[in-house]
Amino acid sequence: MRKALIVGIDHYKHISKLRGAVNDAREVKKVLERHADGTVNFAQPKLLVSTGPKDIVVRTKLREAVQELFADKVDIALFYFSGHGYIDSTGGFLCGSDCKTGNDGVALNEVVAMASQSPATNKVIVIDCCHSGIAGDRSTQKGTAEVASGMTILTASTADQYALENGGNTPGGVFTGLMVDALEGASANLLGDVTPGSVYAHIDQSLGPWSGQRPVFKTNVQSFVSLRKAMPSISLAELQAISQHFPTDGFEFPLDPAYEPERNEEQKMNPKIPPPDPVKNAVFAVLQNYVKVNLVRPNGASKPHMWHAAMESKSCNLTVLGEHYRRLAAAGVI
Repeated sequence: MRKALIVGIDHYKHISKLRGAVNDAREVKKVLERHADGTVNFAQPKLLVSTGPKDIVVRTKLREAVQELFADKVDIALFYFSGHGYIDSTGGFLCGSDCKTGNDGVALNEVVAMASQSPATNKVIVIDCCHSGIAGDRSTQKGTAEVASGMTILTASTADQYALENGGNTPGGVFTGLMVDALEGASANLLGDVTPGSVYAHIDQSLGPWSGQRPVFKTNVQSFVSLRKAMPSISLAELQAISQHFPTDGFEFPLDPAYEPERNEEQKMNPKIPPPDPVKNAVFAVLQNYVKVNLVRPNGASKPHMWHAAMESKSCNLTVLGEHYRRLAAAGVI
């Protein structure tokens, strides 16, 4: 079972209002509810949003919802927050709609403590607010993280930075926009799994070194957890067959012109060039799919293309990534 609490607060009674937090929360809920194939992922995530004075999310309500999220023994308990954040000498705070000073919000130390004590197997905390990178830091030792086993923290910025908005027609945070993109498949591995680590890598690479905003990733897990299944970039059957096509480490797959179904008129008339072989053509199509996802590369041809490798009777071999998946397939792990 998977539980998620998703919070977006635009309306604040006493401090400046926001424009994109609620939209961000709704987008996160939408992408997390189901996998790419339509099957249920996080069943009925709890959504708390504040768009105006009639639907405020006060501090006590926010704290109680976090406490409820981490109370159950589930596979994954995921907390997402988008709104105002505050920091002082005692630590960071998530601001509810009724906050006046910022440090009267829900202390991030409390949120992390609730997650630390949770019976959930995996605890994931994602925060899109200013100064969010302080989450998980020891209050007495600045810059020193204390993350319990099974916990992952992903934040929009460092403790000293602000979280940027995208400035487009649809209001929202830069961080969450990239996070949703990652969950939709931009950071999926070949099996379609999107992990917290791959989400962070996608956001970090997309922001670049000059954005003025750096995401922060803190984790203490023994095995990877998939947040969502996107559409895989190669079929599982083809991926599993990689150990059949490349039975040993360092294997060179020999090619010849019969593997390549396409050739020009001169090559068709050349009796020294064998015609396409349908069986070999089917295998070659799989090999080309491997090339597209960086599992295989042509070897020894005049140009770095599979067409040339086949027509010149050269070979192809596995990349480092390809060898990794070959071992997984050979061991029956995938």
